[in-house]
Amino acid sequence: MAADVDKSTPERERSTGGSGQRSPGCGAWFRGWMWTLLAVCAVPLAGFGIKYYQNSQLLRRHEEAVQTLGVEGLFLFSSLDTDHDLYLSPEEFRPIAEKLTGITAPVDLEEDVIDDPNGETLVLEASMKPLLLDSMTKSRDGFLGVSHSSLSGLRSWTQPAVPSSSFPAGHFRVFLPPKGKTQPGDAWWVIPSELNIFTGYLPNNRYHPPTPKGKEVLIHSLLSMFHPRPFIKSRFAPQGTVACIRASSDFYYDIVFRIHAEFQLNDVPNFPFWFTPGQFTGNIVISKDASHVRHFRLYVPSNRSLNVDMEWLYGASESSNMEVDIGYLPQLELRSTGPSTPSVIVDEDGNVIDSRDGRSEPIRFVFEEIRWTSEINQEEASHRLEVTFYPFKKVPYLPFAEAFERAESEKKLVHSILLWGALDDQFGANSPGDGPGKFARPRSAQPELHQQLVSGQRAGEHAGERPADEQNPALSEKAQLHLEKYNFPVEMLVALPNGTIVHHINANYFLDQTAMKPEDEGATFSFSGGFEDPSTSTYINFLKEGLEKAKDSIT
Repeated sequence: MAADVDKSTPERERSTGGSGQRSPGCGAWFRGWMWTLLAVCAVPLAGFGIKYYQNSQLLRRHEEAVQTLGVEGLFLFSSLDTDHDLYLSPEEFRPIAEKLTGITAPVDLEEDVIDDPNGETLVLEASMKPLLLDSMTKSRDGFLGVSHSSLSGLRSWTQPAVPSSSFPAGHFRVFLPPKGKTQPGDAWWVIPSELNIFTGYLPNNRYHPPTPKGKEVLIHSLLSMFHPRPFIKSRFAPQGTVACIRASSDFYYDIVFRIHAEFQLNDVPNFPFWFTPGQFTGNIVISKDASHVRHFRLYVPSNRSLNVDMEWLYGASESSNMEVDIGYLPQLELRSTGPSTPSVIVDEDGNVIDSRDGRSEPIRFVFEEIRWTSEINQEEASHRLEVTFYPFKKVPYLPFAEAFERAESEKKLVHSILLWGALDDQFGANSPGDGPGKFARPRSAQPELHQQLVSGQRAGEHAGERPADEQNPALSEKAQLHLEKYNFPVEMLVALPNGTIVHHINANYFLDQTAMKPEDEGATFSFSGGFEDPSTSTYINFLKEGLEKAKDSIT
């Protein structure tokens, strides 16, 4: 046994390096590497677990809400739950409180932005080409029956009210994203819509806009460069301002935005004339601390043949008769003349140079190139804005022919919209287009109805003209059946796959039904309907009636 011990001793000495202590070798390095790998893997796994837990909790609360409130009750709840967390905060509950108590809560104004006298200044220039009068439908009969005073404000508005104006760069911080919205594709409300079933629509018989507050001040100032009476909260939905991050760098954002607002062109003694562009859109490249604006543009898109809705009253009361029309505005635009620049700078010798002093030499600035670290394309950013304003954009509206092809293959009905204009513009949601904008707005109930419907549209300047297709006479016949029911400006129809119309409604009748509040006598909707606004309730009833009538036609 002694020999065995002597033989094993050198082996132990060699393994311990002869000193009796184990050196940090391959085993210790491997264990450290494994712990590092586990730590790296644990972070995304933990994030996935937290996200899964949150989603499961949200799904559970959604199922409980459906059981407690029912589908329509949940729809009303969701219209108030703006952050979609299935909880109502005091701010989200405010519309109900104001409706039930009749007391409007004080507005939580943002702190006034203190102008930095040494801060940068942005110069904007306004450009305008007035509305083409011959693009209005009333021009086809020489404006027969239209009084000269009704169009006086429109005819006289031929140039911007303020051709050029300077703004402190810091004022544009209203476009910066809120907390939690920092990635390209994130969208948020700059000025949220305040229209719902409790507020109804805003009145027509007004001449002067309300005093802007908080973030509204800058938007009001910008639009006032076009005309002195902008209403930054339109009477009808869509209402408000939405922004979305298109690109981000270490120090800058490129933010696209969309505004739905309107102008009152007439003043007393003439009756009100409302001028509502389809939308205002644009973008701003701004530093994350709002100290510098590299670029700004705001404009009314002119890529469509019609882009403005007009309404004028023949009386000063809310019940007065109203005329409606649409037209084409070639240009209405604000654009920065260059990046914002400081008024006061200090040279290398410590001398103060005031660029506002005409005796000083003009100062030339050189700006660094912005390198975006993350971005999405313009089309995707615009889509994010559209979906925020128009949840119905999540439901595809197919071309007329494709809608009927799909309906025949899927054995469904066809829900068609014949309109002048487009589904996703303001004038596609006000009086001439009130039908598409509002008929297409239901959120929770709409997907259920569209399981039984294929939605299609025929839009454009000549929506009411008969399309001829010699190669497809069957489709031409279906189009003719639709056009026989069409009346200006918008007609909504439900048809069988063979083109037979089973139900339809015109936008003007729709307006009559939705202009009343739920408590008004004769209203076709009520608070118990559980919908976001009167138009949504009327629209859903229309689709349900169409489905019922289709059953009668089939049987």
